[in-house]
Amino acid sequence: MNERLAGKVVLITGAAGGIGTAIARAVTDESATVLLCDINLEGARRLADRLTGEGRSAAAYALDISRPLEIAAVVEKIVKRHETIDVLVNNAAICPRIPLEEVTEVDFDRIVGINLKGTFFVSQAVSPLMVRQGWGRIVNLSSIGARTGGVAASSVYAATKAGIIAITKSYARTLAPSVTVNAIAPGVVDTEMMRIPSEQVAAIVDQIPLGRLADPEEIASVVVFLASEEASYFTGATLDVNGGWFMY
Repeated sequence: MNERLAGKVVLITGAAGGIGTAIARAVTDESATVLLCDINLEGARRLADRLTGEGRSAAAYALDISRPLEIAAVVEKIVKRHETIDVLVNNAAICPRIPLEEVTEVDFDRIVGINLKGTFFVSQAVSPLMVRQGWGRIVNLSSIGARTGGVAASSVYAATKAGIIAITKSYARTLAPSVTVNAIAPGVVDTEMMRIPSEQVAAIVDQIPLGRLADPEEIASVVVFLASEEASYFTGATLDVNGGWFMY
């Protein structure tokens, strides 16, 4: 284990998923206490049990980030137990594959409610704690879809991820200088979210100069960097981690 996040309390949304799990392992490897927040409480608890069994410090919390009142209640509960939150990783997202012409208002509101609204209101709930203590890190998960408009019937998802880049900049300006706020825009990552037809995956990989999907751990390592003192002069930035598929 390393010490880049020693003594820090890190909250991760969507922690039970593939990238969330990799982030949780990475930050606990850096000696942080990790708070695993997910609508899938059982999945978060199983991960917390595994991490704790490996000598790390982890706790699980049920959280539907599309509900601001629930966010406020969970953050209050966390602060009573852990006193503060030093690092927030806004990772939770959904990406239902719906052709643009078939998207309903219900579909649209659900995707926006989790991906964009959730990121905004979790940040709003946590950031005052960071400002009061004079230090904090917020890391938002965007997507290559924010740069390209998305692939494989993901137009609304792509729009929310573009919005996250704008939210990142707004929060970065507002919370400086004590809190840094940055985003990561992954390309295609080898998780359940990419369980699309193999021919579609192959077509995507053909466009990636590095010739493969990303491992979740490769995204997690960038989260650790942005959460650490090594990234002390980064704020309002979006790091494109996409194997060269999109070069900005």
